[in-house]
Amino acid sequence: MSSQVRGGTRWKRFALVMVPSVVATAAVGVGLAQGALAASFSVSGQSFKVRTDSLVGHNFVQYGSVATGKSLEGEDEAHAVAVSGFSDATITNMCQSVVTPNLPFGLGNVTLQLHAGTDPNKPVEATNLYLDIAELDADAEFTNIDIGVAAGSLKNPNNPESIGIQPKTRANPNGFAQRAEVAKLTGVKQTAWATTAGTFKLSDLSLRLKSGVKECY
Repeated sequence: MSSQVRGGTRWKRFALVMVPSVVATAAVGVGLAQGALAASFSVSGQSFKVRTDSLVGHNFVQYGSVATGKSLEGEDEAHAVAVSGFSDATITNMCQSVVTPNLPFGLGNVTLQLHAGTDPNKPVEATNLYLDIAELDADAEFTNIDIGVAAGSLKNPNNPESIGIQPKTRANPNGFAQRAEVAKLTGVKQTAWATTAGTFKLSDLSLRLKSGVKECY
């Protein structure tokens, strides 16, 4: 799956885009009640912020890539990103926020905040998780890390001992990359252009629209 920032109007910045198509609110509620959803979070022409107490992921890979999409004016955009991938991950106390500026009808700035995994015993669970990151601050601990590998060697189907999951198609096969069996990040503050996952189970989900600029950090 290529890294993308999908186009749309300002109002569509509020949307959580579910793969493979946009899902109606009622259907999303049913899906969350039943368990995990395939999901993709992206914002038209705008990055968003994520804060978590901890993220523990297996089969970690990281490599350089490009997030592409359309601006609100319909122009092509491209952003250099560091893609972090995990075969599976648990996330504790996650907050995700995006600000939509200058809405009509006198609404001004409005912030969408999403909270999940607030109970340490019920973290957010994700599989085949990819994060298109512009900025990241955290304390990090890696197990069996391999730094400076070529992106094209992150996954070798002929080598059962290879570490990592298949990179996205936009990865430069000769570019710098790293991988590890386990990655543990604490005190995470992240600015991203997109997040995709094979499944995303959001325990204790809370989604609110708040007047003004009220980001997660």
